[in-house]
Amino acid sequence: MTYKTVLFDLDGTVTDPGIGITNSIMYALHKFGIAVEDRTSLYPFIGPPLKESYHKYYGFDEVKQEQGVVWYREYYRDKGIFENILYDGMDRLLKQIKDSGRQVVLATSKPEEFADRILKHFGIAQYFDFVAGAAMDDTRTKKTEVIEYALTSCGITDVSTAVMVGDREYDILGAKAFGMDSIGVLYGYGDRQELEAAGATYIAEKVADIFDLL
Repeated sequence: MTYKTVLFDLDGTVTDPGIGITNSIMYALHKFGIAVEDRTSLYPFIGPPLKESYHKYYGFDEVKQEQGVVWYREYYRDKGIFENILYDGMDRLLKQIKDSGRQVVLATSKPEEFADRILKHFGIAQYFDFVAGAAMDDTRTKKTEVIEYALTSCGITDVSTAVMVGDREYDILGAKAFGMDSIGVLYGYGDRQELEAAGATYIAEKVADIFDLL
């Protein structure tokens, strides 16, 4: 299969946001009186919608979830957002994909406002034809909703010509919901077991492996 459109997850796939996201969560949890000693315990927050993770890992009700998002963004908006690293070779990969004539789309559960700022910060915004993300009112946060928005906005009706690239099961399951192929990457925050269990069509160990799979 030769794909014409490549959808990329952002966190854990295009950039490594580990420090910024965990610092932002620790900042929010501290306001709830919760201390976190080991930031790696917060890595499962990277990828899925924030409210879901607050509920899953800390049992927050809807009111606390909403407050947790507000406090998270207090830190993230101007500081945590830039405690972020572009994965080695990602800029070359994106240029290679664009130069091959393919359409490149970002599909992230992160709010579009933040996603746009990150792409511009790393000088890679020009490689993306469209940015699909969550709205700031926390609608369209599920990966299936984001992918549907991306497909509709880009006029993609034949999903066999598109592939989703991501590091977590949410990316793989989101693609499967639309009958779309997927590439699970191992350099992010998911592991092979998670990605294979979710049904990833392909597995890429390194950034450089992705283009070969297209």
